[in-house]
Amino acid sequence: MENNENNQPGMLILSQYIKDMSIEIPFAPEIFGEITAAPHVDVDISMTNRQIEGNNYEVLLNTKINADTNGKKVFIIELSYGAVATLNLPEEALEPVLYVELPRLIFPFVRTIVANSLQAAGLPPILLSPIDFVSMYQAKKAQEEADKTEKKA
Repeated sequence: MENNENNQPGMLILSQYIKDMSIEIPFAPEIFGEITAAPHVDVDISMTNRQIEGNNYEVLLNTKINADTNGKKVFIIELSYGAVATLNLPEEALEPVLYVELPRLIFPFVRTIVANSLQAAGLPPILLSPIDFVSMYQAKKAQEEADKTEKKA
């Protein structure tokens, strides 16, 4: 990011943290012997953000992963991973940074935490595939436009 006229960085991550996390293996220890192939895994990732004060913003990546094998739940993991950043940017650049750039920067940490947590729980680690945050942002904008059009009708 370019520096603004005050020579302040355009974006500065102040902190990163696990805001909330849980892992559940409802059929342990029996399920460990029943995993004979890669489980069916559903991944749901969403993001939220909010202005904290001034130019400081919190961005959260909310991840929920469910895995099943042979009709049984292998695990459920939920992770809300956050970052606080100072953004000295023009108004029109804020939304793309909050919905694309910051999530892209913190996603590798989410991926590592999920893999390490599963391994520590006695399960094979799952490496989350890269996320296309640009497409997610574009879908969000398209939905907002559709909602506006619907309200006018």
